[in-house]
Amino acid sequence: MSDNALSLLRAIAWLPTSSPALSAPLLDWLLEEDSMTKRFERHCGKVTVEPQFEGFVTADDIAEELPFLPLEPRYWLREIILSGDGVPWLAGRTVVPESTLEGPEMMLSQLGTRPLGRYLFSSSTLTRDFIDPGISAALWGRRSRLRLSGKPLLLTELFLPAAPLYQSLSGEPSE
Repeated sequence: MSDNALSLLRAIAWLPTSSPALSAPLLDWLLEEDSMTKRFERHCGKVTVEPQFEGFVTADDIAEELPFLPLEPRYWLREIILSGDGVPWLAGRTVVPESTLEGPEMMLSQLGTRPLGRYLFSSSTLTRDFIDPGISAALWGRRSRLRLSGKPLLLTELFLPAAPLYQSLSGEPSE
C-alpha cells in the first residue's frame, strides 16, 4: 500500500480551486488551514505516523517540487503514511531546503514518528503561502508551501481511500 500510495502522491494532477470537480465539502477538507493531524484526531482515537523515507536528496530527486523552493545543493525529504486508529488515511511528502533546517527548524529533520502538523502548528512563526488541490487515480490531494520564520518547505498530501474526507463526501456524518 505505501509504495503505491507514494507513487500516486507523486502523480497528482493539480487543479485550480475554481474547478467544477471541487465541491464545497471537498474544498472544506482540501483547503483546511489548520493542522490536518488535528482534524483527523476528531475522527479517531489515535493518529500515528509511519515514516517511509527520511533523508537528504538532491534537486534531481525533487524535480516536481523545485519550482516552489529555492535552488540548493540538498533538501530534506520525508515521506510518511499517516493512520487513524491503525488505518492508513494519508500519504505525505515534505521537502525542506537545507537552509530551512537552521536554528529551531532543524527539528524538521528529526520528527521520526511525530506528525509534522504537531510540530508546525505549535510554532508562532508558521505562515502558509498557498494550497493547491489535486487528484490522482480518483484520490484527492493537496500541496502547500509553508514557512517557518520565513523559511519555506513544501508539503504534499494524498488522502487515501479510508480517510474521513471521503465519508464526508458520501453524505455520512463526518464531524
